[in-house]
Amino acid sequence: MTIAPARRRYGLAVITYLAIPAVVIAGARLFVLIDPEMARGRADYVAAYRRLALARDGVLIASGALAVLLWIACCYLVLRSRRRSLRWLVLAVAGPLGFSVIAGLRDRAPMPGDLYQRFIGKLKPYWRAILEIGTFVATWTLAYTAVVLKRTLMIHFESLATGTPASTIIAQQTASSGMWAAGEGMEAMYLVPLLYLLWPLVFNRVARWFMG
Repeated sequence: MTIAPARRRYGLAVITYLAIPAVVIAGARLFVLIDPEMARGRADYVAAYRRLALARDGVLIASGALAVLLWIACCYLVLRSRRRSLRWLVLAVAGPLGFSVIAGLRDRAPMPGDLYQRFIGKLKPYWRAILEIGTFVATWTLAYTAVVLKRTLMIHFESLATGTPASTIIAQQTASSGMWAAGEGMEAMYLVPLLYLLWPLVFNRVARWFMG
């Protein structure tokens, strides 16, 4: 595999992963827009209602299936860009935890300009283990911190926009803490693979900057 295709595949992996929330959001919005009650007033109300209900459920299932395919494609592209066996693709079922292993695999034929792969390739096994553990902890911590920061900013924005005291908004969120916790948990789990994808790119950019 030449250098250009490897770089292109990794870039496609990032783009593919970024497309997942767009697909999920579009599917959810279409699900809301397709209201079976739009069949009201028609002579074939029952049949039209069923068709609309099936279409709405189909949109939700299709968007979910497409999101899963995009996730698998992202993992596949990362493995191909690093010349690794596709047997590692089974880790995709473990979500962000599995991806932390996939993202940590060393490139078998790193590109000359890939300073990150050159760096980890020179590390002793125990230093590499320490690096991966530190990256894992830092990634999850950063993802959680980003979600908390986003929640805080959204509360202040809503307070300014509606004139509602921030304490009232916090109390409302606390009353439905289960729903908010689930949503924020999904956001954090989405951010973890994204951070893993961006980490080598950021490392290379910063390393080149320091090297002049």
